[in-house]
Amino acid sequence: MGQVPDLSRLTHDDIAALAGGRCDRPFDLLGPHEGWLTVYHPGIAALSALADAGEMPLERVSGDLFQGRVSGPYRLKARSGDGVEQVFDDPYRFGPVLGEIDLHLLGEGTHRRLWRALGAHVMAHEGVAGTHFAVWAPNARRVSVVGPFNAWDGRRHPMRRAGGSGIWEIFLPGVAEGALYKYEILGADGGLLMKADPVGFGSQHPPEKASVVRDISGYGWKDAPWMARRAAAQDRAAPISIYEVHLGSWRRRLDQGGRPLSYRELARDLVAYAVDMGFTHLELLPVSEFPFDGSWGYQPVGLYAPTIRFGPPHEFRDLVDAAHQAGLGVLLDWVPGHFPSDAHGLARFDGTALYEHADPREGFHQDWNTLIYNHGRTEVRNYLIANALYWLEEYHIDGLRVDAVASMLYRDYSRPEGQWIPNRHGGRENLEAIDFLRDMNAAAYRGSPGVMTAAEESTSFPKVSAPVDAGGLGFGFKWNMGWMNDTLRYMSRDPVHRKHHHDLMTFGLMYAFSENFILPISHDEVVHGKGSMLRKMPGDEWRQFANLRAFYGFMWGHPGKKLLFMGCDWGQPEEWNHNGELNWSAASQPRHQGVQALVRDLNRLYRATPALYRKDAEPEGFQWIATDPAQSTFAWIRRGNADDPPVVVLCNFTPVPRPGFCIGVPQAGPWREAINTDAQVYGGSGMGNLGGVRAEERPRDGQPASAAVTLPPLSTVILVAGNGVEGEDV
Repeated sequence: MGQVPDLSRLTHDDIAALAGGRCDRPFDLLGPHEGWLTVYHPGIAALSALADAGEMPLERVSGDLFQGRVSGPYRLKARSGDGVEQVFDDPYRFGPVLGEIDLHLLGEGTHRRLWRALGAHVMAHEGVAGTHFAVWAPNARRVSVVGPFNAWDGRRHPMRRAGGSGIWEIFLPGVAEGALYKYEILGADGGLLMKADPVGFGSQHPPEKASVVRDISGYGWKDAPWMARRAAAQDRAAPISIYEVHLGSWRRRLDQGGRPLSYRELARDLVAYAVDMGFTHLELLPVSEFPFDGSWGYQPVGLYAPTIRFGPPHEFRDLVDAAHQAGLGVLLDWVPGHFPSDAHGLARFDGTALYEHADPREGFHQDWNTLIYNHGRTEVRNYLIANALYWLEEYHIDGLRVDAVASMLYRDYSRPEGQWIPNRHGGRENLEAIDFLRDMNAAAYRGSPGVMTAAEESTSFPKVSAPVDAGGLGFGFKWNMGWMNDTLRYMSRDPVHRKHHHDLMTFGLMYAFSENFILPISHDEVVHGKGSMLRKMPGDEWRQFANLRAFYGFMWGHPGKKLLFMGCDWGQPEEWNHNGELNWSAASQPRHQGVQALVRDLNRLYRATPALYRKDAEPEGFQWIATDPAQSTFAWIRRGNADDPPVVVLCNFTPVPRPGFCIGVPQAGPWREAINTDAQVYGGSGMGNLGGVRAEERPRDGQPASAAVTLPPLSTVILVAGNGVEGEDV
C-alpha cells in the first residue's frame, strides 16, 4: 500500500490493552496523531478513511488495529465480511466536551447542575450530531459506552479520563435520541461490570435494564400563572390538601390487558378528579426509575429518569403542566436515604463502595435490604442535591416529600447494640446525613423559590421544619406521624372503650405547633395487613362508615395540612394492592359516594375558610373549648386573622346522639352548620342543625357566648360564625 505503519507510539502492552478491553487512555493511542490515523475496530474485513483527497485504505497492522496516513477532516468506511459497507465518524477525532469550570466543580463536588455535565446529552459537537456521554467512576480501570450501535462491545468505545476529576467522557457521533446504552466498567478489583447511567434521563421498561438516550431540552411549559403564585399557594399559612397517588394502580385500562394509565391519560383523568375533589396538590409515590414493581418506587435505580412505565420524560412533563394549568401543585416522593443492590445500579459502581459506605454497619439497611448512601462523601452529596434540583427545575416539580428521614438521622436506626458505628463525638446522630439534609433544603429553597419540602420523620428530632439558619433541618413541613398513630389507635377501638383512651385524640395538641405539620393518612396505613381505612373502624357497616366520616371531619378541623391516599377518599373497602387498580366499582355505591362527597366538601370548606388553615402552625389559631372523656366528645375553636370568621369543631365519637349539647362559643349571633358528617347526603342519619344555631351572650366554657347544638351519633359538626363563609371561592 505504499505506507509504513507508525507503531512507535503504541507498545505491545498498548495493543494488548486495546484488544483486551483494558485501555484507559484511548485518545492517546487512537484517532489522528501527527498525520497518522489509528483505529481499533473489531469484526470488520476492511477499513478506509474518506478525506478531501479521496478514499484512503487503512492497513490492518495487528488483529483489529488499523493505521494509515490522513490529513484534514475525515470519516471512516468499514466493510464487513459479507460486503456490507458503513460510513461513520471516528469518535477519537473529537476533542473533549466538558470545560474547565465543569471539571473543577465536578472535582470538588459542588456542581449543583450536575445533570448538565454528566449523563447522555444529544448535541452537535464540532459540527457533527451525536451524543456526549460522561460518568463518574474514579476508581475504574477502564470505562466504555456500549449499546446496539457498537454491538455491546466494550473494546469499541473506551472513554477518556477528564483530568483528575474521576469523570470519564466521550462524544459518539451518530448516536441519537432513543439509543440504548450502558457503561461497561473494568472495576478497580478487575471485575467487569455493566451499569446503567446514574444520571441517565431515560431507561428501558423493567425488567430490561439499559439506559436510553433522551433529549430533555425544549419543552414548552404553559404553567406561568401557577409558577407566579406558587409561593403563596405553598406557604405554611395557605390551605394545603394533598392527594397521594401511586400512578400504576390509580386506574387501569381493563380493555388493554390491565395497562396502567399513561402520563398523558393521567394528565386528563387524574388531574380532573383531583380538581373535582377539591385537593390543592398531587403527591406522587416515587417516579424515579426502579426495577421492582413491588417496591412502589422506594428502591430507585435511575434517580434522573422518570419511569418509562407510563411514558417518556416529556409526557411526564405533560402531567405536571396539566396539573399546574388546573391550579394543582405536584409533589414527588424522593428517596435519598437508600438504594437497591441490583447489579446494574449504583452498588459498587466502579468496583468499589463508591456511592455507599463500605462498612455494612453504616452502608446496609437491614429493614429494606438496601444500601445506604455515603452522605459524607462530597461527590455523593452533590449527586443527590443536584437530583433534587433537577426535578424542581427540569420538571417544574413543586416540592419533595423526603422518604425515611428518621432512618437517615440516626446511625443506630433499627440496629442492635454493637451493630452500628458512633459518630465522631461518640453519639448516635448521623452528622453527615444531617448536614446533607440541611444543604439540600437550602439549595432547593434558594434555587427554586416557592417550592416546599416535607420530611417523613417519626422521631422527636428537633426543628425538622425550622430554617437552616435557625438551627433547623430546613424542611418546609414535617409529617405528623405521632398524630396519625395515636388517632388511628383511638378510632380502631369500640366506642364503649374510647373514654379510657381520650388522650390519644388530645395529646397531639401538646406539640402541634412545634413544627409545620402535615397530617398524613398515607399509603403506609392501608397495606401489609393493616386493612383499609374503612375496615380499621369498629362496628357494623353503618358504624364503620359513620366512624370514618367523623374521623375525616376531625382531621380537616384539626391544625395541620392534610394528606389522604387514593381510595381513602371514598372509603375503599379493601387495603391497597399495587398490582391492580382501585376498586372503582365500590366507589359508585351510595355509602362510598357519601364519603367521597364529604371529602370533597371538606376540601372546599377548608380552602374557603381561613380560620381552618391560616394559623395551622401557630398556637393562636387553636383553642380547646371542652373535652369530655365520659361522653367521648371534643370541641375546639379554629381562628385565622382578626377579621376571619372563627370556626367551632365538635366531635362525638360514640353512637349516642346528643341533642341540645351546650357549648361555649367565641361570639354571639348566628353560626352556620358548614359540615355535618351525619348528613343524609353523606350517608348519615340526617340528624343535625338545619338552619344553623344561634349563640346567646351567656358565658360558658370560658367563652363569652354559648349555644345548644345537636350533636349526632359518631359525627363531627363544623360551625362557622355568621350566615355565610368568607374566603376563597371554590
